[in-house]
Formats: sequence, C-alpha cells, structure tokens
Amino acid sequence: MRPAGTTLGRNFLRGLVLAALALPGLAFGADAPAADGPVEGVDYVVIQGGQPYRPLAPGEKVEVVEVFAYWCPHCAEFQPVLEPWVRNLPKDVRFTYVPAAFNPSDAFARAFFAAETKGAAVRLHPLVYDAVHRQHVLARNATPDELAWFYGQQGLGQAAMKAAMLSPEVDALMQRAREFALRSRLPGTPAMVVNGRYLITPRTYEDALRIADQLIAKVRAAH
Repeated sequence: MRPAGTTLGRNFLRGLVLAALALPGLAFGADAPAADGPVEGVDYVVIQGGQPYRPLAPGEKVEVVEVFAYWCPHCAEFQPVLEPWVRNLPKDVRFTYVPAAFNPSDAFARAFFAAETKGAAVRLHPLVYDAVHRQHVLARNATPDELAWFYGQQGLGQAAMKAAMLSPEVDALMQRAREFALRSRLPGTPAMVVNGRYLITPRTYEDALRIADQLIAKVRAAH
C-alpha cells in the first residue's frame, strides 16, 4: 500500500518561483519578441565565475542544464515541450537535469539522484511529474517513504531506493546541485543554464528553447 502522507514545511524554492514570476523577463507565459540572436540582459544574463555542472568530456562542447523541482507546476508544464528538444540536440551538446537542492533534506531531489545512481532517473522523470501533477499519486511535499514507495512501483525496489536516498553518494550529489544553483543565482524554477555561464531569461517555454539554441550555436562557434 501507498504510505500515508505527512505535511512538511514549505520548500525554500517555492518563494524563489514566486519571485521569478514577479520579475519582468523571467516569467514564462508573456509574448516573446522576435530576435536575430541572444541579447545579453534580455535573453540571458552572464553568470560571473560560472562553471559547468560537470566538466565537459572529450567530444563535448556545450552543457545545457535544466534546474527543476518536481513540485513546481511550471516545470511540469515545461517538460513536454523540453523533452523532444533534448532528443534532437547535437552529439556534442550534453543535456543534464539537475534538481533544485537548496534544502539538503529535499526528498524529491534525493529521490532523483537515487534513481540516477541506478540509471533510471531520466526514464522515470516524466512519470514523477505525472504522479504529482496529473494523477495526484504523490503530494507536492511527498515524504522519503512515499517516494521510495513510488520508485519501488517502477521496479527500483522500495528498500533499495530508501537506502540510496540516504547514501553518502546522494549526499555528495545534493551538495554539488546546491552549489551549482547558488553559483548560478537562479531566480526560480525551471531554469536553463548553458555551460554554467549563461542563465536563460525567457518569456515563454518556446522562447527558452530558442535562446538555448542560439547560445549553443554561440558556444560551438567559439570552439
């Protein structure tokens, strides 16, 4: 049976999402102006001292990161738009999902990384959104036990997932994600960052991908 839910404290990033929606140029949903290329201060901001989430491997020229939160309704709306775009990226562009991990005890972020250690995070990524926002199988403040149950239903093993969520390996991944988010000065979620240096500031979901394409071309041309 599915574990009973408990009420948790409000996640720190909920406030960041609201702050992002209040800032011009950062809220998804407004009409996007046409542009011939990415404009600094309009389409993106430069992250001073920014570094990729992970070092680029041989043959990779560009890293694109989406920082997301499973409880975030805007991230859930963005995912069906983002997914086909990711599938068509050039081979020298590495795309990485990174959960917003400001709170070290964030159960959703820990569950994502636990699934990642088992090679299942990307495969199950859309299913978690569905469980939270469409099927309502998981609450937006789901507990570690509830998430271990859910991932167990997807074949990862409930006990194994619970242990992985509390492992030192996931502790280290949570710390790296937190440092990346703080270094990138994210205004909210979803957020896209190119090569750790360019934070995209879109007006619509489609606008985010347009700007990402332009920044990818800019970075590749510089190599």
